Amino acid sequence: MVEEGNIEASNKAVEEDNGPKGLYYCFWGPIYWFRMLAMETHWSFVFAVVSTYGISQGLGGALARVSTEYYMKDVQKVQPSESQVYTGITSIPWIVKPIWGLLTDVIPIRGYRRRPYFILSGLLGLVSMLVISLHGKLHLVFALMALTAGSAGVAIADVTVDACVAQNSNKNPSIAADMQSLCSLMSAIGALIGFSISGVFVHLIGPKGVFGLLTIPAALVFSVGIVLLEPHDANLAYKEVSEKFLDAGKAMWRTLKCPEVWRPCLYMYLSFALSLNINEGLFYWYTDSKEGPLFSQETIGYIFSFGAVGALLGAILYQNILKDHPFRDLLFWIQLFYGLAGMLDLILVLRINLKFGIPDSVFVVIGEAVTQMIGRLKWMPLLVLSAKLCPSGIEGTFFALLMSIDNFGLLSSSWGGGLLLHTLNVTRTKFGKLWLAILIRNIFRLSPLGVLFLIPRGDPNSSILPTEMLGSEDETVAEESNNIELVSLVNSVDGR
Repeated sequence: MVEEGNIEASNKAVEEDNGPKGLYYCFWGPIYWFRMLAMETHWSFVFAVVSTYGISQGLGGALARVSTEYYMKDVQKVQPSESQVYTGITSIPWIVKPIWGLLTDVIPIRGYRRRPYFILSGLLGLVSMLVISLHGKLHLVFALMALTAGSAGVAIADVTVDACVAQNSNKNPSIAADMQSLCSLMSAIGALIGFSISGVFVHLIGPKGVFGLLTIPAALVFSVGIVLLEPHDANLAYKEVSEKFLDAGKAMWRTLKCPEVWRPCLYMYLSFALSLNINEGLFYWYTDSKEGPLFSQETIGYIFSFGAVGALLGAILYQNILKDHPFRDLLFWIQLFYGLAGMLDLILVLRINLKFGIPDSVFVVIGEAVTQMIGRLKWMPLLVLSAKLCPSGIEGTFFALLMSIDNFGLLSSSWGGGLLLHTLNVTRTKFGKLWLAILIRNIFRLSPLGVLFLIPRGDPNSSILPTEMLGSEDETVAEESNNIELVSLVNSVDGR
């Protein structure tokens, strides 16, 4: 089996050598690559990845973030501490990702496992975005329900396309890495384009108009459920659903009780929860404070787009330089620099940058790019560690559970930041103690260093789980499983 894989890899290398080279490769290379993926899998699978990762999560997620910021501030007119809490509420569907994963795995609908869930996620997005964009004066409670439903639609599509990628990776292991690259590339490009145009669209048509535009990504996800190539099985055993749920639950609980698993899980939760999120307070100060820079909608979008570039640079830096470093050593330095990077916000709020002749726009762009780059560097080793904690047989579901722990940490961070802003009386018009909130946040960012002992000393190339949890599969299968679970390596970075 290994020899056959080597022969296939050699043939693939020969084909690549015969492909276009030189300057023409810059244009034709991506086209040949997309064509190869479409031929090896199916064009509908490539369409699903582009629609879900690139347009729905990448471009749509960027537009949704900026429009939600302005919708809460200008339409609902809530305080920054309240907006911080409401943002956390809309992220709850991402915390229950294991539920969506189990549904797509064990509860087929009319003989299909994936297509109905794409249709469901598309309908959720369409209805929720239409409600919030067309209603004149939507009550805050119903607006939150609509935003949460839209978030659920994106989360369900994310889990479903992950399952499709995993299936195709099993069928075509030689292009598993190419499928991961496709997912990461689409997400990064989509986010960059989305943030670049978000401010312009918010300025031209307002945040509610942008929500109306978000029906387009939802419609594309819906169409994926119509055209996706998936075998139909009318004899699926629905009676086994409860047994599968029970078996998966027992396996996950047995794994979580293992010290080699719960200790890193505890660290991952604490590292996110203790890094208090006060972004809403900073956003209000950016746009409303008379002592602040008074950025326009267009400028806010450009700032976030530079943040996307910083995140992409962080991914490249990790992949090419840092990926083989021991987990504990790497996370120590990343967490330290993450706390120090927060001082850039303090310098901005105290207006120290102006004393050195650095314009606000330049300083904020640098700060956003640096923060997002370090944040990506922090996220990626934790994702790799999470993949290595998944036992054989329940890799997909357990990986979704670990991602939910991370997302629950982000939710705690958002609510903790909202409580901090409320305690310090940082409001729409009062920013006198925003500097203190930033200082406290920076101190909390350093606190995970005290529990770094929960992280194993091993490097990404060593095994973490006990031998009995690794299963009886050979090394090739185990390696394929680890690769499959890294599908979401880049596109999950924005608290997803």
